[in-house]
Amino acid sequence: MSNSRLKIWLSAFRLRTLPLALSCVFMGTALAFSLGKFNIFIFIATIVTTILLQILSNLANDYGDGVKGTDNENRIGPQRAVQSGSISLKGMKTAIIINVLLCLLSGCFLLFLSFGASHFLLALLFLLLGVASIAAAIKYTVGSNAYGYSGFGDLAVFVFFGLVGVMGTHFLFALHLDWLNILPAICIGLFSVGVLNLNNMRDIENDKASQKNTIPVVLGLTNAKRYHLLVLTIALSSILVYSLLTYRSLMQLLYFLVLPLFVKHLIEVKKCLHNKDFNPMLPKLAIATFLLSLLFFIGEMLSKH
Repeated sequence: MSNSRLKIWLSAFRLRTLPLALSCVFMGTALAFSLGKFNIFIFIATIVTTILLQILSNLANDYGDGVKGTDNENRIGPQRAVQSGSISLKGMKTAIIINVLLCLLSGCFLLFLSFGASHFLLALLFLLLGVASIAAAIKYTVGSNAYGYSGFGDLAVFVFFGLVGVMGTHFLFALHLDWLNILPAICIGLFSVGVLNLNNMRDIENDKASQKNTIPVVLGLTNAKRYHLLVLTIALSSILVYSLLTYRSLMQLLYFLVLPLFVKHLIEVKKCLHNKDFNPMLPKLAIATFLLSLLFFIGEMLSKH
């Protein structure tokens, strides 16, 4: 593969979306670490599987929006691979199939590391969750009944990036559920919803013309900004309440260092007047979310010593 083709595929992978996807892994691992449950091999396998799932989602999104014509010259965001013609529909479909197989292989290896042969039913349950994650990644924009076109994208992101991503990661280490962990799961899930909402506020006009009924299309831009404020406020409140309920050491509050970034973000979003103004907001919120989860992880490590 030539360097130019490699660059095209790397662009289609949308590697800048990976920090947000990994936030749930770091948060879930931190929760397990706080209980003394950590395995470096499970950690690495979880990261690899999560990256593959995120890339699958990006490729499927490129394919689905490309087929439907939603990615067109009126779109404000970066030009997509299918839209530009740099990758054919056939080539993208082949890449999606290959990525599905890689997700399954990586996921099965992860389940073997976590559950071995002694927890077959748990492994089977997580395998079904993995298949559901793959299906959710594809069906967001692909097919005639793609749920991303019916306003359910936010719910799916919340469930898979938050509840499943965080609590599922914790379970892979600890092999049990702690329902208090739903608070940090809500936090990461809602921050992820916030990133999607920014994307949809940016694309509101083009999505409306393409009959992609996202939350901003349904609510209108003004109410979508209020929705954004509500989502991020609940996210921050969730992690703060969790810290209060589980407080052991000042180190657990290390993630407080990034809270000003979220406040600054909300102020900037309020000031956004044009659709294109939301574009630089996406990576900022994604990175802030990743930093929060990373500092939360480091804080839990330090508080154990």
